[in-house]
Amino acid sequence: MVKVKVPSRSPDDKKLRELILYICHRSEGDATFGATKLNKLLFYCDFLAYTQFGRAITWHTYQRLPNGPAPVALLPITKDMERRKEIAIGEHNYYGHKQKRTLALRDADLSVFRAEEIALVEEVIEECRGINATRMSLLSHGFRGWQLAENGENIPYEVALVDFERPTEKDLALAMSMGEELKALAAECKGND
Repeated sequence: MVKVKVPSRSPDDKKLRELILYICHRSEGDATFGATKLNKLLFYCDFLAYTQFGRAITWHTYQRLPNGPAPVALLPITKDMERRKEIAIGEHNYYGHKQKRTLALRDADLSVFRAEEIALVEEVIEECRGINATRMSLLSHGFRGWQLAENGENIPYEVALVDFERPTEKDLALAMSMGEELKALAAECKGND
């Protein structure tokens, strides 16, 4: 028997910590960067990695929140990072709104990432540079996993792979013909009993 090694799907706290540091450091000059945007950047990095590489970067669980997806473990991890003086969280006024901003107090350890992961993270950060929290939330609301989940419910990575387009006439015809084949096969099996 051939044994296939299945990659671990355990949440990697170290990678999440380093990803937070990296995103915060690379977003220092982005006036639109705050807590909501951090959540969305983490989400996009993990889910895009899953669709492109077949594995998430951190494997952390994301949940549906009213403003979009967020890692379930983000608050306890960032509180611990703050306690360890790896990050600082401050508030400032952003066009009349309080913006919680996370600042990296040390460089991220990039040795925990693969080169393609960092390239993807860079691409996500640059694509989202200058996009405010409201727009980031609205963009994340277009993700079917968020739409299908209830508030507080976990969003499985696999939903990113599902195609939700309406079936074409060809798809429907194929499904109907398969149904007829299955009926015929069932009848044949019954006759052999």
